Amino acid sequence: GPQGGGGGGGGGPPPAANVGEPVNVTEKVGILLLNLGGPEELDDVQPFLYNLFADPDIIRLPAAVRFLQSPLAALLSNSRAPKSRKAYESIGGGSPLRRITDEQAQALKQSLAAKGQAAEVYVGMRYWKPFTEDATEQIKADGITQLVVLPLYPQFSISTSGSSLRLLEQIFSEDEYLQMQMKHTVIPSWYQRPGYVQAMADLIKGELNKPGSEFDSPDEPIIFFSAHGVPVSYVEDAGDPYKQEMEECVALIVAQLGRMGVHNEHVLAYQSRVGPIEWLKPYTDDIIRELGAKKTKAMVAVPISFVSEHIETLEEMDMEYRELAEESGVQQWGRVPALDTNPVFIDDLADAVVESLLTFENQTSDLNMGSGEFGMRSAEFGSFRSGDFGSMASGEFSSVSMSGGLPPISIMPMGTGTKASVPKPGDLGDLLGGGQGLQEPWEWGFNEYAMIAVSILLSTMLMMDQGM
Repeated sequence: GPQGGGGGGGGGPPPAANVGEPVNVTEKVGILLLNLGGPEELDDVQPFLYNLFADPDIIRLPAAVRFLQSPLAALLSNSRAPKSRKAYESIGGGSPLRRITDEQAQALKQSLAAKGQAAEVYVGMRYWKPFTEDATEQIKADGITQLVVLPLYPQFSISTSGSSLRLLEQIFSEDEYLQMQMKHTVIPSWYQRPGYVQAMADLIKGELNKPGSEFDSPDEPIIFFSAHGVPVSYVEDAGDPYKQEMEECVALIVAQLGRMGVHNEHVLAYQSRVGPIEWLKPYTDDIIRELGAKKTKAMVAVPISFVSEHIETLEEMDMEYRELAEESGVQQWGRVPALDTNPVFIDDLADAVVESLLTFENQTSDLNMGSGEFGMRSAEFGSFRSGDFGSMASGEFSSVSMSGGLPPISIMPMGTGTKASVPKPGDLGDLLGGGQGLQEPWEWGFNEYAMIAVSILLSTMLMMDQGM
């Protein structure tokens, strides 16, 4: 089962309530932390990559060729595994993400207890163990009656939080207990929370002033925010609020640094792109080269999409980008550590959980307010409540139902041309609308047909290769 405060007493009586506990004593509260997951040993790398590429929120194929998702994932994971294995080898043979997420879960449980809120904390990973399905099984076994779903991504993206929430929606829709007997609420993003912003600013200031750092003076280095990239089409066509949230997030941290007397220049760029399509710009590697060309002497890198150390901080940043910076002529380099179990950050997450538990208090006994009609509401965006997407909730969603897996639906309507508004907290049905996936076949251009032709060709080669 999931680590990090999971387990506990089957369906027995709830544990004695802490004194001053704010929530109804008869409720059994759970918090589900959602994260990416990562291979723990080298033999996990290829199957982990397969799970990643088989996710329709990561590789979005047109409906007509969605049957190619699995062979394409097999092909891509096998071709990328050797390079990826080398990267994991260089950081000790596996990702520390599970260990750190478990530590965060434990710290969150303790912080909640200190605030008088008893809760079990579960970890559900999207692409590796403990899988989200394992966590929901444990949640059922423990008889949780109120669940706060907390993706560990500060900014919302279709490809991170969105994918995890869509999987969760599917699990809930197939399970009567999770859907009917347990209330749930989702905290879709939390980059604007004061404790998170403060913790990031503290870490950046700390790195600039660290004894024994490479910097001549703390006000010299450029503060280099590097975010995990997403394809441009997610933002422009699917209304992903990620870019907007990321820019707001950086602005909040920079403003906080200003109040703390730190006025260094800063820049935001996007890392980890894969494949031939256009991703959010500017790209991290381009900006590092540019800074070198401008004779920038010092930079401090800040991982801004993730809250724990993992492959993108330990290998991509600490090795690849550091080396690139040196080659480009940047002489002094520092990297701000990930938040991990930073007490200011964990305490703020605990506050976020307590605040969202109050939404249960304010609900009537009518279950529909909670989770009763999960999937049904996703098709009718017009009749929205707490998770309303503001101007985007036009009600003109096609409700897509597919057997054999979820469609690669965007979280917001495609091509409306309006700016995505930030999702408000609410339940999963609110956050995930029925959308149209990619364009219809008659709207495809040369690229789509080329992609399909290549996919079919590759799949055929793969099947022949495997003697299928």
